Amino acid sequence: MLTDMTHAQAAALWSGLMILLLVVLGARVAMARRGNRVVLGDGGNAQVLLASRVFGNAAEYIPAGIGALAVLAMLGMPAYVLHILGAALFFGRLIHAVTLSDTRPTVGRVIGMSLTWLSLLLAGLMLIVHAFVGSAHG
Repeated sequence: MLTDMTHAQAAALWSGLMILLLVVLGARVAMARRGNRVVLGDGGNAQVLLASRVFGNAAEYIPAGIGALAVLAMLGMPAYVLHILGAALFFGRLIHAVTLSDTRPTVGRVIGMSLTWLSLLLAGLMLIVHAFVGSAHG
């Protein structure tokens, strides 16, 4: 199924999954605020602060990844490349979000950030190379 996707479909899949992740993380902030009767900000509540940072951290990286996937798809980057980049970013953000809930340093946070940075670094380099070289697949 994934192997039959066009480059645009691959970018759409991973972008959609990352948007859904943002919605889930945003809902967790809303539930934490409601449960702790916090109207604005974190109200000095550790649970609300943590939920807000988990969401905020994802929101800091996901838009750049979605933008990179979209431009790479428009440039005709092969679907398998978009799947690799999209999966690395999505799972990096997911792993980081899950493990950030533990306030101690964890290997999951390192893995999550490493996947995130690696996917964004590769996407950025591919975009720059394409700007100077031309065709992404030929």
